[in-house]
Amino acid sequence: MAKSGINFRDTIAKYTSVEKEIRGGKFAPVYLLMGEEGYFIDRISDLLATTVLNEQERAFNQIVAYGKDSEAGDIINFCRQMPMMGAYQVVILKEAQQLRKIEQLSLYTQSPSATTVLVICHKEKNLDKRSALYKHINKIGVVLESVRPRDYEIGGWLSEFVRGKGFGIEPKALTMLTDHLGSDIAKISNELDKLVTFLPEGTAAITADHIEQNIGISKDFNNFELTRAMSERNMQKALLIAEHFSRNPKDNPLLVTFSTLFSHFQRIFILNYQKWLSRNRGTAMPPDAELARMLKIPSAFFLNEYKQAASLYPNKKVFVILGLLREYDMKSKGMNAGSAGEGELLRELLMKIFLL
Repeated sequence: MAKSGINFRDTIAKYTSVEKEIRGGKFAPVYLLMGEEGYFIDRISDLLATTVLNEQERAFNQIVAYGKDSEAGDIINFCRQMPMMGAYQVVILKEAQQLRKIEQLSLYTQSPSATTVLVICHKEKNLDKRSALYKHINKIGVVLESVRPRDYEIGGWLSEFVRGKGFGIEPKALTMLTDHLGSDIAKISNELDKLVTFLPEGTAAITADHIEQNIGISKDFNNFELTRAMSERNMQKALLIAEHFSRNPKDNPLLVTFSTLFSHFQRIFILNYQKWLSRNRGTAMPPDAELARMLKIPSAFFLNEYKQAASLYPNKKVFVILGLLREYDMKSKGMNAGSAGEGELLRELLMKIFLL
């Protein structure tokens, strides 16, 4: 949960609502698009830039200014101009977080023009919610607070994003993308936009093969396959993947692998604990959908793997493994690692886990 009380799910809901209103021709006098996640800010800004005015009107009635190169007075003057040969003018203030004395814009927002749509793109942080500027916009305009997703929230967003493009996505392909691209949803969006242009006609769902062929992520040597090998206690496969990682360190950062393994065994711990509660306290095991939520996995599809892993890794071992992961994470950052490289550290860690 973000400090403001707004979370990623709230951002998605607000974004969807604002997008629908804009596409329906309902425009607010002022839009404040703010927060650390730039993706939704850019999407709404771009949508307004191409929707409020037609192409001919934009030449006369659309102004794009940048905070670093502007003064608050300049923006106010732009907003108070009358549109030429049209119903609206659009003023887009980009990089508003760099505008000196931004609070002075409240002189305009306290009584905005009915013929101007002002778009304030305030990235990297939120505007002070105690300010008169924020309070004005929140009362008469639209505020979109763009919150960055947590790692476990990416899968759900990505599934919906792909569905919006008319496709499904297989669970393995979904995990390959999120493991490789992390929580950078702008990057994920760009990669998928390119991918769908190469999909064969009639494709219903994006597969691991599509990801490998078009984005360059190996479908056999990735963190998804590594955690599955660990779940099955398949040492040979795990070490083969580790060897591939050591030969391709840029595509397989050790920090990401350690983080993935830590989350994996943390989930095994949670599942084992639920089984212990059921066995020793008489509580019913949660349904699969609830277990998936507790484990913070995209869907119940992955539960079978974790149930298998829980039977092979009792929590007595999981405690030791989590300790090993912390130890080797520190070694990867140069603490007591000696001359061992990243590949050697990963192989050494995996061997210690399998020998428990």
